[in-house]
Amino acid sequence: SSFGMLWRRASSIASTKAGHLRAMSISTWENIYINGKWVPPTHPGKYLEVTDSSTAQVCARVPAGSAEDVEKAVAAARAAFSSWAAQPMTERKAAMQKVLDIWQEKKKAQAAEWLQKELGCTAAFAKNVQVNMVDLHFSTSLKLVDSIAFEERMAMGTLVVKEPIGVVGCITPWNYPLNQIAAKICPAMLVGCTVVLKPSEVTPICAYLLAEAVHEAGVPPGVFNMVLGDGPTCGEAIAQHPHVDMVSFTGSTRAGRRITELGSKSLKVVRTELGGKSAALMLEDADFAKLVPKFMGQLMGNTGQSCNALSRMLVPKSRYEEAVEIARKVAESVKVGRPAEKASSIGPLVSQTQWNRVQEYLQIGIKEGAKLVTGGPGKPDGLSDGYFVKPTVFADVHNKMRIAQEEIFGPVLAIIPYETEQEAVDLANDTVYGLNNAVGSECPEKALAVARKLRSGMVMINDTTFLPDAPFGGYKQSGNAREWGKMGLEEYLITKTLAGKPPSSKL
Repeated sequence: SSFGMLWRRASSIASTKAGHLRAMSISTWENIYINGKWVPPTHPGKYLEVTDSSTAQVCARVPAGSAEDVEKAVAAARAAFSSWAAQPMTERKAAMQKVLDIWQEKKKAQAAEWLQKELGCTAAFAKNVQVNMVDLHFSTSLKLVDSIAFEERMAMGTLVVKEPIGVVGCITPWNYPLNQIAAKICPAMLVGCTVVLKPSEVTPICAYLLAEAVHEAGVPPGVFNMVLGDGPTCGEAIAQHPHVDMVSFTGSTRAGRRITELGSKSLKVVRTELGGKSAALMLEDADFAKLVPKFMGQLMGNTGQSCNALSRMLVPKSRYEEAVEIARKVAESVKVGRPAEKASSIGPLVSQTQWNRVQEYLQIGIKEGAKLVTGGPGKPDGLSDGYFVKPTVFADVHNKMRIAQEEIFGPVLAIIPYETEQEAVDLANDTVYGLNNAVGSECPEKALAVARKLRSGMVMINDTTFLPDAPFGGYKQSGNAREWGKMGLEEYLITKTLAGKPPSSKL
């Protein structure tokens, strides 16, 4: 097949560049990327294992990096910063365009195959969503960067300029691995920053493929660096490094707290995109037959492993039984299966750790007295080997229950009844999180009025589409970052005032 040819060709590239070997059918990557070269880590021979989510078998190994590797990567990024920041924007744009071209021509199809293993998403979701996020963020950043006012003359003559903040540490999660990498490294490099990337050790292979595209595009040495390793070793080394000017972190709220705490020692800028417990608020006049499946589809996609998943549904008591019945039918129509099978709506969870976590919450929901409508503990029939879970609906949920307050990160919906619109708004806001919510109503103006009262960085109105030119980020313990679009570029800029008597010509 053409993919087989692509795999063999890419493997031969990887074997010379990323140090990729195939032994005993377990693909092994030997190198990390520092200062424009694929190099062995400081302590070679230590590996992190990557698991195929469908079979629970080890499918790849990557090097376990150390704080010394972070040290080298940061030094390379620091040394490259001045010259990269001084490059004309046209040069940086051309470099990012070349990365995108190589990604699309040589890496993307391979990444879609690997994501079905290391993440466990379906082939359709890997191809239509996951790998396309690279194209989306690179093309959007390239389009919008020219709209930024890098220089502005104040009325009294002062010149205000926006400059790249410096060396950026990017620490990314496993659930949308390429989305988060692209949304950080492209805007950062485009505006003139240099980068040290620490991708998730759970889904590292797609990160290698994107790093290969950066290398093959000829991005100058030190502008992009990638260290593989776990959070406590490499993530923390990046967060507390005095020569890292900014950390952009996506992951759990617990880890975000730790990164923020470490970053505070040098008072560096720390931008976080964290967890959520988002609510789909159904107003009394909403089209339940249309919107319950739509909002549940947003939750079930990626097997519930989305920070902005609509995992609570707030329903008026007058239409409660109707909503519960539609939700039951939707959950039971979700086909859990192996990623490569066309019939599969969703694949397994990513890991044993995640499977255990979701099972624990299913037991908690039952113990707390929520009504198990469908799904529940255990694996679906015929899927006993991988990390498969049953799409689950709980009804009669009280908002103070743990399943209504804590992020489960699985295909689990909690349906909560309400009496008045104000009570619904209060319930939606009664959470430590504030990433996303949704409102359903036949009256768009009414939906918008309710959306304005919700304390979240995003609200979806009668739909779940989300366009790449608008910012993505949260309130409260969902973090403080604003990624995507123009604001996603401005995250990596810092403002300088040139006072006194700057010349009237452009600097």
